[in-house]
Amino acid sequence: MSLGAKKGAYMDEPLIFERSSKGRNGVEPAALDVPGVVPSKVIPKGLLRDGLDGFPDVAEIDVVRHYTRLSQWNFGVDTGFYPLGSCTMKYNPKINEEAASLPGFAKLHPYAPAEFTQGALRLMYELEGYLAEISGMDAVTLQPSAGAHGELCGLLMMSAYFRDKGRPRNKIIIPDTAHGTNPASSALAGFTVVPVKSEGKGLLMPEAVATVMDEDTAAVMLTNPNTLGLFERNIKEIAETVHRKGGLVYCDGANMNAVMGIMKLGAMGVDCVQFNLHKTFSTPHGGGGPGSGPVGVKKPLAPFLPMPRAAKDGDKYSLVSTSPKSIGRMKSFYGNFSIMVRAYAYIRRLGAEGIKKAAVTAILNANYIKEKLKGDYHLPYDTFCMHECVFSDKFQSESGVSTMDIAKRLIDYGFHPPTVYFPLVVRGALMIEPTETETLTTLDEFIEVMKKIAEEARTNPQFLKDSPTTTKVGRVDETRAAREPVLRWRENGREP
Repeated sequence: MSLGAKKGAYMDEPLIFERSSKGRNGVEPAALDVPGVVPSKVIPKGLLRDGLDGFPDVAEIDVVRHYTRLSQWNFGVDTGFYPLGSCTMKYNPKINEEAASLPGFAKLHPYAPAEFTQGALRLMYELEGYLAEISGMDAVTLQPSAGAHGELCGLLMMSAYFRDKGRPRNKIIIPDTAHGTNPASSALAGFTVVPVKSEGKGLLMPEAVATVMDEDTAAVMLTNPNTLGLFERNIKEIAETVHRKGGLVYCDGANMNAVMGIMKLGAMGVDCVQFNLHKTFSTPHGGGGPGSGPVGVKKPLAPFLPMPRAAKDGDKYSLVSTSPKSIGRMKSFYGNFSIMVRAYAYIRRLGAEGIKKAAVTAILNANYIKEKLKGDYHLPYDTFCMHECVFSDKFQSESGVSTMDIAKRLIDYGFHPPTVYFPLVVRGALMIEPTETETLTTLDEFIEVMKKIAEEARTNPQFLKDSPTTTKVGRVDETRAAREPVLRWRENGREP
């Protein structure tokens, strides 16, 4: 079994601006065969640049080589194992890319009349139905374009629901094991966050919720499975506790890859959930998008769904643009349609049994890694996990080795690091999510590398602190990069 990263030639590559040579052109435009126009005579002055200073003068071949070389510094799911916890970095079947590239989808204009968009409308209508069936919800909107965007959508609907009842509520209960975006989404929607601690086994207890649940609380917002990779087995009792006080239950669907096809959140008392299509349903993600975060709701919240939505009348499909209680649009047009196409193809290809098998395999893979590594890495919650498992650097810290050192060393072996230092309830957390698409061979290679790193931490800790050594760029000052970003090229210290 090979433990080494696949090493290639890392080219020293300057910035594209530094490749510039005055007068060098990538394209030679043909001579005008129509009368020339002076831009300042036809375009308002406020829309014109004073000049083109700062643009590099480079040949086409220089541009191609520049970006090709930069691409060789990158790592993605198609490059190698990517166990980034809570991100579900599964392989995305290329047939779904083909489906999204079909001209009837890819070249469709959002303003095209309904009679010319029947296929797209049918896809949207049926996708809503599939997501409702998978989750146990009654209605779905496809508009939100990310998981946190979906969270905000659901929270705004809940706020509208209570205002419509004439009794606005202003608080959201969030456990310490919830997804990291939940508090921010709640605050953005105008709620006050009420934090609740999980108990010693990493689970939210009904009595903890009952202590803070009152008639000013709109909902409890939890993630199931939670960010420890544990199933919140008390969810039904928690839902009953909240419902008795007239509240609602929001479940962050970011970890739905562990439960799809196995259980329906609606049957557990959940009133609202968002789906991360770009995670669970096989669409490439990372790098800022595009994403898709549809939201499913039970009947009491359905009147508040964003519009428009696809509708069916006989064998015809249309867009319904108005609803008296709708919270309005969450996004221009109808959501990120190309992501919907990929998710639709994924669901149709797998079917109900295939979706369940994917979830079961994801759980099996995570537990396999957990059991194989728990003697080498501290396992704060030694119990059955769902789609991901969380270790810590407690053992390695005795040699001065940190979670970050372990993560950086993994890069040298050709693996993307897991999520680090999250969830916050575990000190020095290493969150590993293998997903269902990895082979046993890959899992065993990863396990062997992790064991080797644990041995290196004991025998040569400094070597880990100097990692990575096989990448073009080693460690960077991530704090300074976040607080003092340089977002534009500077010639001699100044922006052009």
